[in-house]
Amino acid sequence: MTAKNEEPLVEIELDADVETEAETEFETESDSIQEIGIKSIRQLEGPPKWYVVHTYSGYENKVKANLDKAIENRGMQELIQQVLVPTQETVEIKNGVKKRVHRKIYPGYVLVKMSMTDDTWFVVRNTTGVTSFVGPASKPIPLTDEEIISMGIEMPDIVLDISVDQLVRIIAGPFDGSVGNVKEVNAQKKTVTVSLSVFGRETQVELDYHIVQRM
Repeated sequence: MTAKNEEPLVEIELDADVETEAETEFETESDSIQEIGIKSIRQLEGPPKWYVVHTYSGYENKVKANLDKAIENRGMQELIQQVLVPTQETVEIKNGVKKRVHRKIYPGYVLVKMSMTDDTWFVVRNTTGVTSFVGPASKPIPLTDEEIISMGIEMPDIVLDISVDQLVRIIAGPFDGSVGNVKEVNAQKKTVTVSLSVFGRETQVELDYHIVQRM
């Protein structure tokens, strides 16, 4: 049952892609592999990694749609596995009406998980709305595990060589810099339970693998 004075909640998405009559004629800059100073992209080929692509403002969702379609048409699903436009949801009140708003976290950028080859580089780089890969002189540089974690994209697989009763240091979060003793290792959840001294009392906290470092 809805409360009598509760405002309706309307869901909308901000930062919608800009669509103009000239969009169908729009073409990206035609940099070649040689023009950006790379003799061959094939040397970068390997397991899929996350890359950042710069786009024209307002073209983020259009780039994703066009790239998803190109991937399907060319059968490149194994080489280009995911195209992502990160957004976050907030609730705003305007004119007395609550609105659930989806905003782009990184306007002007699209994230692509891909194996870097001549073909995949060409497909992404020549997608309408794409201006370049992010990297020195537009050379594609994959995100590091730390960057992936901090951006909340995904949690890389981590093998933790830690056992019960070992000392560990916490490297992030509210207990950053603290040292404690491992009480439990949960490989399925990828967490460890660590005993810490908090305000003079022994406290056990459950932490993710990626913020715990063996001493």
